[in-house]
Amino acid sequence: MSYKQIKWLILFLPTLTVGLWEYLRHSFLLPYISMELGNILSPVFVYLISLTLLMPLFRMLEHNQEELNRERAEKTAFEARDHLARELHDGIAQSLFLLSVQLDTAHSKRTKAEDIEEIQEIRKTVHEVNRYARQAIANLRYPATIEDNMYEDTVKARIMQIAEETLTLQPVIEWTIPDSCLDTKHKIEMLACIREALLNITKHAKATTVSIRGEGSDQSWHVRIQDNGVGIKEDPGVHKDRYGMRIMKERAQELDWTVSLPEVSNGTIIEIRKEMTT
Repeated sequence: MSYKQIKWLILFLPTLTVGLWEYLRHSFLLPYISMELGNILSPVFVYLISLTLLMPLFRMLEHNQEELNRERAEKTAFEARDHLARELHDGIAQSLFLLSVQLDTAHSKRTKAEDIEEIQEIRKTVHEVNRYARQAIANLRYPATIEDNMYEDTVKARIMQIAEETLTLQPVIEWTIPDSCLDTKHKIEMLACIREALLNITKHAKATTVSIRGEGSDQSWHVRIQDNGVGIKEDPGVHKDRYGMRIMKERAQELDWTVSLPEVSNGTIIEIRKEMTT
């Protein structure tokens, strides 16, 4: 039923109810109900009948209004995503492409092995950042359907999506941390840390198995990302091109989380924890 139909029914039903009651009272019920009693019963019957008939209409009206508000919110979100995608494309993505071209030109003019190696490292980083930017633009411009969004809003589903984008193998994901434990900002930072860990596995670990486990409650939780790769031989912070772990730790410290790398005989474990506060 449309909004206009519901509105007209709400307007006319009380009037029709009063008219029907008065007709029945004067035509059939006067021998049984006095005028005084009828006057008392009239508002009671009108109220009960109107309440019975109008409550479903009010619920339908509220439902239609909620649907309308949701559609408006989705349209606003889509327009914001599209605007952000254009900003990324026109700004960051094109600047990164220009920088990549300049690096290629510089590479062709250099002859020293050290210079060439350094340029190649910079080029690799630029290409990686460019790929992230392109992926972000694609995700912004082509959002999932409404049904998919109901699923993709969960943290576990987002982790699965990140794993598909960053890994070449299928990870084991065990996630029992309730979504209510993390607000929007914390979810974004958590997913960013997990993405960085998975990217490090893809680039450095040479792993054949990866697991992502998260468990806990509102007060405390921990996330463990483990692989069976070559492991970390020394502190990644000492390498000039290994800034991912530093960024991850800085993110965590801002939110009072801790990031650690427990020593293991095989592979690598990265743990992100939130401890119970007293």
